[in-house]
Amino acid sequence: MEKHPQGKEKEKEKEGSQSQTKKEGKCEFISRKQDGVSASVHDDIILHILKLYGSCATPSDFEIYSPNASFEDPLMCARGLKQIKSAFYSLPKVFSESRIVEYSVKENIVSPGNHEIWVDNKQHYKFMGKDIDMISLIKLSVLEGKVVRHEDWWDKKPLSNRETVKVPLLGRILEMARRGSMLATHVMMGFGKDPPNSTPTK
Repeated sequence: MEKHPQGKEKEKEKEGSQSQTKKEGKCEFISRKQDGVSASVHDDIILHILKLYGSCATPSDFEIYSPNASFEDPLMCARGLKQIKSAFYSLPKVFSESRIVEYSVKENIVSPGNHEIWVDNKQHYKFMGKDIDMISLIKLSVLEGKVVRHEDWWDKKPLSNRETVKVPLLGRILEMARRGSMLATHVMMGFGKDPPNSTPTK
C-alpha cells in the first residue's frame, strides 16, 4: 500500500482525506468521506491517533481506548487509560514539534467486533532544535470499537521483551526499564491529569 502525506489516505476502494488546522496552539483533523462511502472502524480512531502524536490531544481523544488498555513503544509501557494519557501529554514537554507526516492504514477483521489496525507511518520530531524523522508501525487491537492494545514499533521492529529476544532475562530487564520510565513520566504528568480548562472524558 502506498504511503500518503499526512492529511491524505486511500485504502482499496475507499478514499478519504484529513486536513489539519492550528489555532491558538491547538490542531484539528477533519475527515471528509467521499461518494457516501460508509465509515470503517479505523476512520474515527485514526483522527484521534493523529492528534495524540501531534501533541494536541484533548481528553476526548482518549475515548478511543478502553479503561484497561495498554500502550507500549521502545521507551515506555503504559497500563490503563491514565498512564496512556501521561505518555501522550508528555510529548510537548519533551519535543518542540511532533507529528505523523505520512501514513497508510490497513485493517483486518479478526471476528465480529474484533479488529486489528496497522498504521505504516513516518513520524517527525524536533528535540533541542534538531529534526528527528523515523518510520514506525503502529499496531492497534480494537475490541467492540475500543482500542485495547496500542504498540508503536520504531523502524518496524517488534518490541524487545522476554519473548522476542534471545536471552529472556535481557528481555525482562528491558520490560522493567520501560515500566520504570512510564511510572516516572506518570508521576511527572500528575498521574494522567487532564490539562486545565479541558473537558473530562466520559
